Amino acid sequence: MTHDERNPLRGIDRRITASLVAALAVGVSIAWPAPAVASTALAQKYACVACHQPAVKVVGPSWKEIGARYGDGKGTAAQLVASIKGGSSGKWGAMPMPAQPQVPEADLQALAQWVLDGAK
Repeated sequence: MTHDERNPLRGIDRRITASLVAALAVGVSIAWPAPAVASTALAQKYACVACHQPAVKVVGPSWKEIGARYGDGKGTAAQLVASIKGGSSGKWGAMPMPAQPQVPEADLQALAQWVLDGAK
């Protein structure tokens, strides 16, 4: 006779415990959402791709040009976030960068880091 056969409630305890652990995991994922991860999809979501492309200047500079200017210690993600959020004028020529205050801070941070990492 196994231990579970001697104590039929033990199997129920395990199922309840497993259910509680699963519920807790769901609750934690809701309470602490994963950080935003930037990708081309996130750049498309905020229409960044209307003016910026991976390697070719369209209306604004390419991701590659931005990464070269801000990357390798020349700038920080915080500086790039400020430029995206507040807009800018004269940094890349006559065309101004319109402010993007509607983009959540987490997405701004993710987009800036994505560009600094080579927009891959």
